[in-house]
Amino acid sequence: MTFNTNAKAALGGIALAAFGATAAGADELTFAIGHPPGSYLITGGEAFAETVAAETGGSLTAKVFPMSLLSMAETSAGLREGMADMGTVMSTYFTAEFPHTNMILDSSMMLGDMGPEAAAVAGLAYAPAMAEFIMTKCPECSAEFAAENQVYTGAAGTPGYALNCTKPVVTLEDLSGARLRIGGANWARWSEAVGATPVTMSGNEMLEALAQGVLDCIILSVPDVQNFGMGESVKHITMGAPGGVYVASLTNMNLDTWNGLSEEERRAVMKGAAEASAISTWAYQAGEESVLSKVAAEGVTVHQADPAVLAKTAEFAAADREALVALYAEKGVSRAEEMLADFEQLLEKWVGLTQGVADAEELADLYWTELYSKIDVAAHGS
Repeated sequence: MTFNTNAKAALGGIALAAFGATAAGADELTFAIGHPPGSYLITGGEAFAETVAAETGGSLTAKVFPMSLLSMAETSAGLREGMADMGTVMSTYFTAEFPHTNMILDSSMMLGDMGPEAAAVAGLAYAPAMAEFIMTKCPECSAEFAAENQVYTGAAGTPGYALNCTKPVVTLEDLSGARLRIGGANWARWSEAVGATPVTMSGNEMLEALAQGVLDCIILSVPDVQNFGMGESVKHITMGAPGGVYVASLTNMNLDTWNGLSEEERRAVMKGAAEASAISTWAYQAGEESVLSKVAAEGVTVHQADPAVLAKTAEFAAADREALVALYAEKGVSRAEEMLADFEQLLEKWVGLTQGVADAEELADLYWTELYSKIDVAAHGS
């Protein structure tokens, strides 16, 4: 997107002011997250800041700006222009810039073919699998971020996506013509396959659109119904469809900022990224049951998707895997089949690794030991 001059000056001033507050002492990273205060990504961002400060003895710190410095739609360009040192990038907002990265995110409905064990750890497994793939097996992905003056350093994932609606949307008949806000191309294709109408809009616009009746449902993880304050508008939740998860590029860093860090500071950033990923992703996964219980007590009706919807969803997911290869070849992804095969192996590995994880601390240790500690920080981003 393009910022106007006044907006760029204002945002740049915020970033400079935030840095200037600590310029005489520790270096302070400005960290823009387009989610509201108290949401799971903000909790992860704060864990990042605590970890980096601890790992560097306070010589490098970070300040999280929830939904204020840059919106979700502004974060990628804001990082590119140096308006923040770090930011959470929703790559699906930028289809032209990140085709290789988005293809992997676009294939998340493959989780539906991996059985109940995968469903139980959907986000816990998909986030590290995607992070490992991008940082170790997809030079094209790294090049996409570099072209936007960014370095990818970590991911956070949600549990399976559900239908969060103002009215009952449970059957194929209910879905016919329903207006569904989608957060990724796979959910747009699924919406069309079941006869619904996909609507694309920023996450920051969802609440107003739902309240005004512009949307019938939002395809979203159940915890985000609370994260975005949509509890009063959502009256019906349908579980089981469409599935798939969303993985945010949680701790992307401005490339110039990364290049200005020492190797010790980069390792601290990676340790912080592991903590942030685990804290955010665990909160999403563990929060689903508590949110469902809370909203049910407040009068929201929780449904299970009709068997015909589940059958149609499984049929779609099987066919969509093949369609992805051709679709992304048109977008310049020449290794689509190879990339999907490599990623699927990583996903299966992480589904196994995350079975039986007891809490966020154990998950953070797993992420650090098995992935983030192994990244060559001297070479990464170069």
